Amino acid sequence: MEYIPTEIEGVWIVEPRVFHDARGYFMETWREEDFNRGIGKDVHFVQDNESRSVRGVLRGLHYQRGADSQAKLVRVLQGEVLDVAVDLRQSSPTFGRHVAVLLSAENKRQLFISRGFAHGFLVMSDEAVFAYKVDNRYAPESECSIRYDDPRIGIDWPICEGLLLSEKDLKHSVSFDEADKF
Repeated sequence: MEYIPTEIEGVWIVEPRVFHDARGYFMETWREEDFNRGIGKDVHFVQDNESRSVRGVLRGLHYQRGADSQAKLVRVLQGEVLDVAVDLRQSSPTFGRHVAVLLSAENKRQLFISRGFAHGFLVMSDEAVFAYKVDNRYAPESECSIRYDDPRIGIDWPICEGLLLSEKDLKHSVSFDEADKF
């Protein structure tokens, strides 16, 4: 695995070594000791999640506050997404900035997002299957959502018309300025 730091500390692109032959391919997607050495942190994942979405679905920008915050390791099993992490750490020099990375079944990239970030993704292909590991349990009482189109964050989402958002994201997301921070 190669661990590539992004311009925001706490977010890494993880590129697995992929071995191709006539049968297809093989790759290791995660090994705790190598992962922790690669990112320089001690992370223990406790839950795996998976979602399937169609083109134009935008999920996010989500996070859990306080002691329920989560670090995530995300990847795409089928299709392609634009994956985004927004820095909510007030003491960070990159507070309020975001990283956007194209993840796909083809490029096999993963993105590690530390605690203290909001996260979301936009499906760019006809369909996408998205998988992720988290280092803390799901805690609905601590769940928060920031508007995907908040001008303070300024994310350039490639698909602007016909976005599909959940009722929760449409009605219960707040602006960046109103959001709980770390």
